[in-house]
Amino acid sequence: MPWQHPVPRITEDERQLRLSKLRQSIEAEGLAGMLFGPTESLRYFTGLVWHLSERFLGALVTPTALYYIVPGFERSRVETLPHLPGEILVWQEEESSVALISSLVGGSDKLALDDDLPLFFYHALAAEIGVERLTDGGRLTRNLRRIKSPAEIALIQYAMELTLDIHKQAHALLKPGIKASEVVDFIDRRHRQAGADGGSTFCIVSFGAATSLPHGADGDQTLADGDVVLVDTGCRLDGYHSDITRTYTLESDNKEFERAWAIEREAQQAVFDAAQLGIACSSLDDAARAVLAKHSLGPDYHLPGLPHRAGHGLGLEIHEEPYIARGNGTVLAAGMCFSNEPMIVFPEKFGIRLEDHIYMTEAGPRWFTTPAKGPTEPFAD
Repeated sequence: MPWQHPVPRITEDERQLRLSKLRQSIEAEGLAGMLFGPTESLRYFTGLVWHLSERFLGALVTPTALYYIVPGFERSRVETLPHLPGEILVWQEEESSVALISSLVGGSDKLALDDDLPLFFYHALAAEIGVERLTDGGRLTRNLRRIKSPAEIALIQYAMELTLDIHKQAHALLKPGIKASEVVDFIDRRHRQAGADGGSTFCIVSFGAATSLPHGADGDQTLADGDVVLVDTGCRLDGYHSDITRTYTLESDNKEFERAWAIEREAQQAVFDAAQLGIACSSLDDAARAVLAKHSLGPDYHLPGLPHRAGHGLGLEIHEEPYIARGNGTVLAAGMCFSNEPMIVFPEKFGIRLEDHIYMTEAGPRWFTTPAKGPTEPFAD
């Protein structure tokens, strides 16, 4: 589909800059190179998007070169796909992709591996060049990926706004008797019509007691009068995710829900207020739990309360670093993007998740989307 959005795709120049930073890390660590499989890191650094299979396809980045390692019969396909310039090296069906990689790295220096490579391929590499020459490259790549550029933030911002608008459309569609599957289909269709890559990447629509299950219930549901509604959905734009959740009722006659909703919103605001440069991610999770404890919920992961971390990073993966979780000493820095969703679960009754995302600037935290207004008003405007 032709690009139809007011924000640009990630440019080749930006990918070259990413590659340059990666090469600096490779040289600083004295590595032979960094090997990527068909993962989001391959996309991040080279622009090439591929699927995982038993046949290896990926890229080897060395201090001086970029090689694409490709099954012979896939070369023509790869040549048509967006990717940074690099030498395409092929292996045939009777040949070994790991032998080809071994011939390129040579010597005795260690080879850093994409931490999303499948285990079977790791074992093949270990048998070919020795386990002592393999090292985890995840920290090299994730240290770079978790700091988003202005272009990445612009893509995420636009995707968030697109999804928020579709949330509003879904809200207007709801009425007693509608099935959750109808809402899911509507949200996917509207994302496709808005030009999102592949429609909605996921969609959870829960009614009533099913909202107390953080990732939804099996089977279809029908909305009944007075039910709590939870809608969690998102899309991708040039690979970058949106992810927004709203929880509400259609009528204002559930005082228990309204009190709990106010606590949830207070906890969400506490996370935002705690999100300051140089502060550990764990402090944000602590801030959410302190609000719940003040209202006699929890403590820790006990229910009624917050059963999981307060948020997760987001970019080319919907869950990535930094994680807003207890024990995470990662300190917040400008360019980090993460969700703020300290869900409160009341088992077998209802759950409330308000999810908006934050990006860190040199001046502190900023919302991608304005948080919900009230228990029957899921949108601020």
